[in-house]
Amino acid sequence: MAAIRSKGSVIEMQVRRALHGAGFRYRLHRRDLPGRPDITLPKYRLAVFVDGCFWHGHECIQGHKPKSNTAYWGPKIARNMERDQINRQALEKTGWRVAIVRECTIEADIAGLIQSIPAQGSAM
Repeated sequence: MAAIRSKGSVIEMQVRRALHGAGFRYRLHRRDLPGRPDITLPKYRLAVFVDGCFWHGHECIQGHKPKSNTAYWGPKIARNMERDQINRQALEKTGWRVAIVRECTIEADIAGLIQSIPAQGSAM
């Protein structure tokens, strides 16, 4: 697991390139926000989490459950999902909107994210 990147993953870089190309400016991994969102757009109070399907328990082809060491992986992924939900709620409670970009649907998620940013609220 030491080779797993928490910052600068391939899918995160795709999202960052798309946002930058669309003219949006953002901040990365803000430590002052719950869950340390991968990308934040402060002007729109939008926090973006770029989630790998396996690590965040998404039920798709890429989010398969491992067949070995299930006693470890089952609770580990469940804790990740629980933590994700707590962080989302904490962000929403403080007035942030939360967007999730998933590994399995990255193209559609990026397009939807970029289209929805201006519609989600006016600049503050």
